[in-house]
Amino acid sequence: MNRRTLQTIRCCRRLLLLIAVTTAGASALSAQTFIPGSGRRVEGASDDFEDVQWSYTNQFPKSSYNIDKRTREPYGASSNGLWWESPKRGQPDVIKRVPTPAGGLPGSKGAMLMQSLRTGIPGRPTGRDNQDDLLFNGANGAISMWQSPSMTVRVFLPPWDQWEDRTGATFGWRAAVEAKTWKRKKSRHRRHFFSRRRRVIDQFYPGMFIQFNSKSDGENDKDSAVFIIRADNNGQDFVGPQITKTGWWTLGMSFTPDGHVHYYAHPGVGILTARDHIASSSYGGLKFERFTTFFFDIVNGDDGRHWSTPWIVDDPAIYVGTTPPRVQAVRSASPRR
Repeated sequence: MNRRTLQTIRCCRRLLLLIAVTTAGASALSAQTFIPGSGRRVEGASDDFEDVQWSYTNQFPKSSYNIDKRTREPYGASSNGLWWESPKRGQPDVIKRVPTPAGGLPGSKGAMLMQSLRTGIPGRPTGRDNQDDLLFNGANGAISMWQSPSMTVRVFLPPWDQWEDRTGATFGWRAAVEAKTWKRKKSRHRRHFFSRRRRVIDQFYPGMFIQFNSKSDGENDKDSAVFIIRADNNGQDFVGPQITKTGWWTLGMSFTPDGHVHYYAHPGVGILTARDHIASSSYGGLKFERFTTFFFDIVNGDDGRHWSTPWIVDDPAIYVGTTPPRVQAVRSASPRR
């Protein structure tokens, strides 16, 4: 083999190595996402609120385990068994079926209203932001991320003058997912304390919040809102798109086998498209393994006097698609401002 041939082989090897390194770097920065609502709707894992007999029975006083370590059974539940009070934070004070606001899904006549006055300990206003949770009970067991689960919902944003006049989070829509993580367990042996790490399955709650920015706080020229996304690759919340238009919005979240979560939103009630992608992330470097359900958060200032913003939702649903259509490559944790 002559010198020129050897030089050619070495150049080819360097080129192949450079391509491999570049490809690996690109893979680390990107994830595969798909549009929420792709695949098939999971049977029983949706609610359209069209049944005129739909109702929710509150069981007061509600739970406030997150504050005072107290759960208060029995828990509230809907007549169709799909919605339940959160044992951790309790359910919103008002949960009822209402006529679908104008501009909703074609043919829809019913939607669900959620609103709260006392979001903290029953009978003891805290004067600081607290939240109630309403849990969806229709997932019928955990769904592996290899099945590419996703979820969608339509949310009605009322006119600005109906929002609680407070700058801060007011609404949340979050998934409950499982991932393996390390936890440190303290042990005692022969008068010596030590700890060891062990691998456990834990729950995490990625999601999308809506924060109101009130013009009355002196820092905003006009009332507006913004999406707050939980969370980025470091596990921190970050600011998503600004909301300047009230009325109906469509939100979506999808989960891919690589463990990433993907966030989507657009005004109106049409189906989501690739243009509606907000961000993707590994949620603090975790690799999600199973999706279990979703829930809504209703937040207010918990002063005992001011009601939360009235939130109306319609047609929440869970989907699976083992081979999801319309797959696209996106940059991981790259929020669209």
